[in-house]
Amino acid sequence: MKKIAVIHDLSGLGKCSLTAAIPVISVMGVQACPLPTAILSNQTGYGSYFWDDYTDRMELIMDEWKKTGFTPDGVYTGFLGDARQVDLILKFVDMFCTEGTHILVDPVMGDRGETYKTYSETLCEKMRTLVREATVITPNLTEALLLLYGEEGMKERMKALSDMEETQLLKEIETSGRELTQRFGLEAIVITGVEVSGSDGRARMGNLVLEKEKADWCFSVKEGGSYSGTGDLLASVLSAGMVRGIPMKACVEKAVEFLGGAIHDAVEEGTDRNDGVCFEKYLGILTQI
Repeated sequence: MKKIAVIHDLSGLGKCSLTAAIPVISVMGVQACPLPTAILSNQTGYGSYFWDDYTDRMELIMDEWKKTGFTPDGVYTGFLGDARQVDLILKFVDMFCTEGTHILVDPVMGDRGETYKTYSETLCEKMRTLVREATVITPNLTEALLLLYGEEGMKERMKALSDMEETQLLKEIETSGRELTQRFGLEAIVITGVEVSGSDGRARMGNLVLEKEKADWCFSVKEGGSYSGTGDLLASVLSAGMVRGIPMKACVEKAVEFLGGAIHDAVEEGTDRNDGVCFEKYLGILTQI
C-alpha cells in the first residue's frame, strides 16, 4: 500500500487538517502517516482554543521513523505555525524523500486578500523554498500572489483583479499560475476557491488546474459561506490521487463532487462554519476514482 506522510496540525473540533486528511486519504486506498505540527483543542476560528506546539517533538518522531526505514510515496504539508517548521519539513524531505516521492504543498498563509495571524515575510520566503521541492501546490488566489509578490504586491494585485470582468479575471489568474509553475519548477498547480459571478448573477467557485502546460477550470455553484476544512479536504483528495498517478483535473473534479454534497448538507443543517462540512457520508464517492 502506498503511504503519504501528512504533516499537519491535529484539531479536536473543526473537521480540518489531520481529521480531514486521514479519512479522505484512507478511503482512497492510501495509508496516511500523520506527523503532527501542533495539537489543538479546536481549530483557531473558534473564540478560544488550547494549542500545544509540536515543533520540538517533530524531529523526535522523524528520528524514530528513520530507524524503521520509512520511505513515503508522498508528502502532504498544510498549515505551519512558523518558519521553523518549514525548516523541519525541508529536513524531512532530505531524510525520507527519494526521486520518486511526490510532494504536495498547501501553502497556507492567507485568504480573500488578507494574511493570517501567523503570516510573516520570513514565513513566506521559507514557503517559497519549500514550494521548490513540491510536485504540486494548492494555493488559493491570495496565497498564489503572496508566493509571487509578497504581502504588499498581493494586495495591489487583488485590488486590480477585483475590478476585472470574468473573462479577463480568469485569464490573469492563469497567467499568475503559469508564472508560479515556471518560477518554482512545478509539475502541476491547482489554484483553489476562485469566486466569480455569472451573467445570471449566481456566484460560482472555480478551481484552476495547470498541468503539463494545459489550463482547465472546474466550476461549481457556490452554496453557503466559507467552512472550516474544505481546502484541507480538497488537498487531501489531490495528495492521494497524486501518489496513485491520477491526473490532477480528474482529482479536482472528483473533489468538487465530494465537497458539493458535503457543503449542501452543512447548509441544510445550518452547521456553524467553524464546525466544518458534513463530509462523512460522501466519502464513498472517492472510491470511484
